[in-house]
Amino acid sequence: MTSYASVASVPRLVIAAPSSRSGKTTVATGLMAALTERGLAVSPHKVGPDYIDPGYHALASGRVGRNLDAYLCGPELVAPLFAHGARGCDIAVVEGVMGMFDGASGQGELASTAHVAKLLRAPVVLVVDASSQSRSVAALVHGFASWDPEVRIGGVILNKVASDRHEELLRDALESTGVPVLGVLRRAPQVDTPSRHLGLVPVAERQAAALEAVAAMAAQVRAGCDLEALVALARGAGALSGTAWEPPVAATGRREVVAVAGGPAFTFSYAEHAELLTAAGAEVVVFDPLRDEQLPDGTRGLVIGGGFPEMYAAELSANEPLRKAVAELAFGGAPVAAECAGLLYLCRELDGRPMCGVLDATARMDERLTLGYRDAVAVGDSVLAPAGTRMRAHEFHRTVVEPGAGAAPAWGIRSPRPRVEGFVQGGVHASYLHTHWAAEPGVARRFVERCRAS
Repeated sequence: MTSYASVASVPRLVIAAPSSRSGKTTVATGLMAALTERGLAVSPHKVGPDYIDPGYHALASGRVGRNLDAYLCGPELVAPLFAHGARGCDIAVVEGVMGMFDGASGQGELASTAHVAKLLRAPVVLVVDASSQSRSVAALVHGFASWDPEVRIGGVILNKVASDRHEELLRDALESTGVPVLGVLRRAPQVDTPSRHLGLVPVAERQAAALEAVAAMAAQVRAGCDLEALVALARGAGALSGTAWEPPVAATGRREVVAVAGGPAFTFSYAEHAELLTAAGAEVVVFDPLRDEQLPDGTRGLVIGGGFPEMYAAELSANEPLRKAVAELAFGGAPVAAECAGLLYLCRELDGRPMCGVLDATARMDERLTLGYRDAVAVGDSVLAPAGTRMRAHEFHRTVVEPGAGAAPAWGIRSPRPRVEGFVQGGVHASYLHTHWAAEPGVARRFVERCRAS
């Protein structure tokens, strides 16, 4: 069973928006950095399954960015996971996802920013892209503030405001809504971060430029937002009942080395996964498949998460010693858990370049985006779960693996169309699906036990 511990409530607020590309990441990241500069310990969080924004949050706050996903983990774990990440902090800033009321497709409010705000009993700051409107902003804000009476919008930040006159018109219009303006941000291209086929470019791939972008975001928020009012709003959050999540500790003797792929090509990982592995008796050692020619000494298990191997296919392929070491470990029966990018790396080739050759499959880039939550069931026994285990997952890629499933598939997916997916082969579990192990802590325990037995 998962372990829990009591925790005091932490001041908190949620940064939401009417739609994507309104400026949530700029405001949330800039606010985290600005408050950190003031000496506050800021706990950074992101609604949904996104791996990239938390990297910028970590850069801004100096703390690990964490996800709050009511679909992957279930609504009942949102507050405990929040309390776990925010323990010992002065304030928490939660960046929303998409539009405020947009959640899991066809499932109402589930996993939306509004849903998470209610679960956290946190006030919401609405970031509005005001670039193409004036008086209409009042109707938009009024609609969002009144749509769900359980969601408390405590203020609005106006983004991409063109001029002093534009600001005046917007402020005049919003007076009738009763929602205070807590910030006005001018258009500032220097805070933009580059994107590509799956969203923003991760911090690990542009460390110096990312630091500059975060500094620019902080400067913009400092200059344009009422930080005192925002902190006061966060301190007015209602008491958060319940206790903080903690990974269940297994009674163990010798710690087994579990190598976890990192570096620019493999940046997607939930912080709780390493915590769960450690609690289950693993010594987690991060390595970089782009540079390290051997796995860490004593490796008994391997975890290869998501990322962008397609951007580094030449470099990954050129590191032949590591590819051979991975294949030797996998063919020797050691536990290997690979998600999305890890699946591609284990294939015979990626875009025509040799990879590890653990799986008799090829991978290539594709124009079509595959995206969405998945309800998955383990088809057979594996190093992660016994047959029949049900897990919620997320799929997000522009690549294709052929064939899409092995003789022993990893998962059966119920919707949007029934299918099997992934590969279970010896100790290998490889799949496109991203899962959050906090929802099923037995995954980490089972994996470490297999490491000990291999």
